[in-house]
Parts: sequence; structure tokens; C-alpha cells
Amino acid sequence: MTTINWRRTLTYVLVTAIALAIAVPVAWVLVASLKQKSEFFGSPWTPPEGLHLQNYVDAFVTARMGQYFFTSVLVTLLGLVFVLAVSVPAAYVIARYEFRGRGLVEVALLAGLFVNVNYIVVPIFLMLVGWDRALVDVLPGGFFIDNPGVLSLVYAATSIPFTIYLLTAYFRSIPAEYEEAAALDGASRLRIMTRVMLPMARPALTTVILFNFLAYWNDFIIALTLLPGEGKTLQVGLLNLMTAQKAAADYGRLYAGMVIVIVPVLIFYALIQRRLIEGMASGGVKG
Repeated sequence: MTTINWRRTLTYVLVTAIALAIAVPVAWVLVASLKQKSEFFGSPWTPPEGLHLQNYVDAFVTARMGQYFFTSVLVTLLGLVFVLAVSVPAAYVIARYEFRGRGLVEVALLAGLFVNVNYIVVPIFLMLVGWDRALVDVLPGGFFIDNPGVLSLVYAATSIPFTIYLLTAYFRSIPAEYEEAAALDGASRLRIMTRVMLPMARPALTTVILFNFLAYWNDFIIALTLLPGEGKTLQVGLLNLMTAQKAAADYGRLYAGMVIVIVPVLIFYALIQRRLIEGMASGGVKG
């Protein structure tokens, strides 16, 4: 066998092993979520005797995973709206316009890429508590802590450096002739950005939406800190469910909760994976 065939075979083996390492636990959780309580005392690899969907009903209603689910959806969508509303025009201006201090702004954004938000969540929490205390006469119940909208703003603010950095690089790769042609036709700068540049930057937009969606949806530490009340996100609610179900030995409801967390991510990726691959291929051609 030639060296090339050996390398190809080794690549297939590694890719298959990695795929199985991910797919098998996901399938196992999905199957376990359909089992009755008594079935967990046998072999963990035994198929369920039937589709025990009551686990999902209990997880959604009794364990309040349905409420946490809608909180996560709200926070994630608001975060994406906020970050795109700020990052798209900012990236376009940085990529296309010369202004004093542009280099300094780019350096500051680049430095923001190296700040792990988990390390600054305590200062953010203390700052928001201080703002609530300052407004206690106007808003006795507080506003900044335990507010999904504020949590969305924190998510958006912490992901702005990455989003602007990626979009700026893509805007710069688009030839300026398209904008010049639109300007000759009388298009305003806002119209050029929204009608010419944004459709051409769709692969980059898809990429930032996917990565930011995963960051917001899977976040645990920030949501645990800034939403200490009943309006938890799905990740924090899952931890509470795990703690409660371990004591009750009702693992079916626990695995149903895990599926509720996993499925939206898989659906979202399935919806946009085609455009994501197109964007990666486009980036490779441009490079």
C-alpha cells in the first residue's frame, strides 16, 4: 500500500473515531430519555421497551424546563439582534472609511478577543448591583439584575470584538467597485451597506450568527450570576434538574432535559450548515 493510501486510511479511521465519540453519547442520551424509571436498573445499552414520552412532559412542566427554554430562546435572539445591530455598521465603517483613531479602535477590538468573559463576570455583576442600588428609589425591585434583556446586552457586548473583527476582514475582501457602481446609481451609504454589502457578506454573517448562537445558548456562568431568580436559562435549569433527579433516581426526566438542551442546537446547525460551508469555501477561494 502506498504512503498516500496509508494516510487516507488513517484519516478515515480518525474521522470515524471522532464522529463516533460524539454521536454515540448523543444517541445514548436520546434513547435513555425514552426509558421508564425501572429500565435504568438494567444494562444501560438495552433499548427502551417503548416510547415513554411522559419524561418530556415531566421535564417541560414539572421541572419547568419549558419556562427555561423560552427564557433561553428570548435571551439568545435578543443577544443576536443587539450584537448584529452594533457590529455590522461598525465593521463596515472600519473596513471602508478612513478616520482618526481607526488604528487604535482596531487594536482595542483585537485586544478584546483575548478577554475571557468568565473572568470578568464578577465585576460585571457588582457593577449592575451598584446601578440597582443607585436607582432603588425609582425602581425598588431592581432592574439590571435578574433581567433577561440586560443579560442579552452583556452577551452582545462581550461578543462584539469577535463579530466586528470577522466582519471587517470579510468586508475588506469585497472589491470596492461594487460600491462605486451603486454610488454612481445614486445609492446612499446606508443603502449601499444594506443592499450591496450585506448580501455579499452573507457567509460571514452566517458564521458569526452560528458562533454567537452557540456561545449564548451554551453559556452557564454568566446566566447563573445575572439571573439568580426564577427566570433561569435552560443551562442553569438543567443543573437544578440534575441535582433534583439524582436524589429521586428519576433519570428519564433528567435525560429528557438534556435532549431539550441539545436538540435546538442541532436543528439550528442543520438549517444553516449549507451556508456555513459555502462561507468557508468562499473564504478559502478568497485567501
